[in-house]
Amino acid sequence: MRRGVAPIIAFGPQPPIGTGAGSAPGRQVLPCAQRGVALILVLWLTVLLTVIAAGFAYSMRTEALAARNAVALAQVRALADGAISRVVFELMRPRTVAETWAFDGAVHYWEEGGATIAANAVDESGKIDLNAASDALLKNLFQTAAGVDADTAARLVDAIGDWKDADEVRRPQGAEAPEYQAAGLSYKPANAPFETVAELQRVLGMTPALYAAVADSLTVFSRQPGVNPAYASRTILLALPNATPEVVDAYVAQRNDALAQRLPLPVFPIAAGAAPINVWRIRAEATAADGVTFIREAVIRPGGDVLHPVTILLWQEGDHRVFAPPPATQ
Repeated sequence: MRRGVAPIIAFGPQPPIGTGAGSAPGRQVLPCAQRGVALILVLWLTVLLTVIAAGFAYSMRTEALAARNAVALAQVRALADGAISRVVFELMRPRTVAETWAFDGAVHYWEEGGATIAANAVDESGKIDLNAASDALLKNLFQTAAGVDADTAARLVDAIGDWKDADEVRRPQGAEAPEYQAAGLSYKPANAPFETVAELQRVLGMTPALYAAVADSLTVFSRQPGVNPAYASRTILLALPNATPEVVDAYVAQRNDALAQRLPLPVFPIAAGAAPINVWRIRAEATAADGVTFIREAVIRPGGDVLHPVTILLWQEGDHRVFAPPPATQ
């Protein structure tokens, strides 16, 4: 620098870092730290989009499975309802037809629409009528089917009697309105006959276990004090007065042989006091190839004219399967 000449200092915008002779004009190069942050953001965004896509795919798969199950259930429901109609048709055919079905509890199997169907019909006279049966018969049922002692069975029978009789007079071990109130219940006895077997669950002292043990043996459609042994289960036969396991088992074996050979049913050695009433309890179980099952239970009475061939007394969905798989020869 020569003396007397001031240095030249440039004021104004300076070129950005990384620009110069070796850099492309107008291009800015980010530092390494900034490039790393951008990469992490891109990775997180990719993960987030992947999670969203996976959730959407799972939701669509779940909805598709639910829709497919709903369709399959609707199909087997229709098949089970149709099976009820077929059983009614078979029962109402002229008795002269050799292959006519009977209301003897025999299970019939067939295939339809890719599903296996099992169905049977039993006359309601083979069950114990909750409104008409004697106290002794009901007491025996609770002891043999539910395994309770005599005192517990007597209390239950008295409570049942107080529920269905028209008065407010309490039986010795029964329960009227004050007893229900003392138990903290918001209802009282109906003081009228049972309309359904399920109503029995409201009787004071009735537990879910006791109800489950006796429900299948009861009806409100027989209206007979006794039981027709030709259509009664082993549990019901054991509840009959003077019945023993040996007598009942021998009779059931003879009855099964007669059914298998399509012969007249044998006579039960103990008087039971009931005749067929021509009211049928029909059960149909439809099972699709993928295992979806629907069970329909109905109680039907033949009608009196062409316009009303049958009267439906009960129409409900069953909650568990009863029939065994179809024989291998079917």
